[in-house]
Amino acid sequence: MKRKKHPKIKFDKTGILLVNLGTPNSTGWWDIRKYLKEFLSDQRVIEVNPIIWQIILNLFILTFRPSKTAHAYKKIWFKKQNISPLLYYTKSQTNKLKKVLSGKKIIIDFAMRYGMPSIRSRLNLLQDQGCERIIILPLYPQYAAATTATVCDEVYRSLMDMRWQPSLQIIPHYESERLYIDALVKTIKEKVKSINWKPDLIVASYHGIPKSYFDKGDPYQCYCQKTSRLIKEKYSDIDILTTFQSRFGPQEWLKPYTDKTLDDLPSKGKKNILVICPGFASDCVETLEEINIQGKESFIKNGGKNFDLIPCLNDKKEHIQLFKFLIERYLV
Repeated sequence: MKRKKHPKIKFDKTGILLVNLGTPNSTGWWDIRKYLKEFLSDQRVIEVNPIIWQIILNLFILTFRPSKTAHAYKKIWFKKQNISPLLYYTKSQTNKLKKVLSGKKIIIDFAMRYGMPSIRSRLNLLQDQGCERIIILPLYPQYAAATTATVCDEVYRSLMDMRWQPSLQIIPHYESERLYIDALVKTIKEKVKSINWKPDLIVASYHGIPKSYFDKGDPYQCYCQKTSRLIKEKYSDIDILTTFQSRFGPQEWLKPYTDKTLDDLPSKGKKNILVICPGFASDCVETLEEINIQGKESFIKNGGKNFDLIPCLNDKKEHIQLFKFLIERYLV
């Protein structure tokens, strides 16, 4: 009796997975609703009694908010590529990282925490390609439970269904890495050099979290302040003010609020400002629409004169070198 041959198994590869927040597949109402439902159903993002929250979410928020969110996405959507800026830059980051971190035993890919491609699908794909070891890089410079930790949650859930699990390493945060700070400072200098007016102030706007999360021990605010402090140590030509944006719901969030600050600055003599968003690895609806459209309009309406947004690091060479540096620590 002939013995069956063992099926060929791919092995001895290391997978690198970049993970960003996520994006709707289109600006259509249903795609926006689907994305918001997944995002706002995460109990790390919304720490409310899940039964009560699901009633509020499905009856009210998912009925009215998709239209408003769709309107915002339509303003910043990359029509030529028919994808969101966040997806465009995440793809570009992945492709450029492949060029500087190549090797027969390394496979580089990306996933989204919410939306597609999902973390689960990419982990399965990497394993099918022979990755016995996987390194996860959440694209959140400053750790927070609602960002980095929820990426970890989804990674762990995905591994629970694997019979043959790969070894796993997760890069937790990089808010004070020298290459990161240097890259941010370079973007500031490039923007200042490119404009024909002198800024009175630079606003460093980070995504906010509810203050209650901080009170429970979330270190996010401390990491944001640390990043701002390190930027100031390397760039002192213009004052830098730290603020927090994108609050949601009636509860108190980290202060000062970016939108209120932009409204008030002109009355305080700060009529020429730049805004930088150090907590975002890619330009997205929060930077391009919330800040550079809504924020700018409000600032000018309240007496501001000049306003400009410093782009995120996106797929800049310095950003890709930072990713390479962070990952290579785990390739030893």
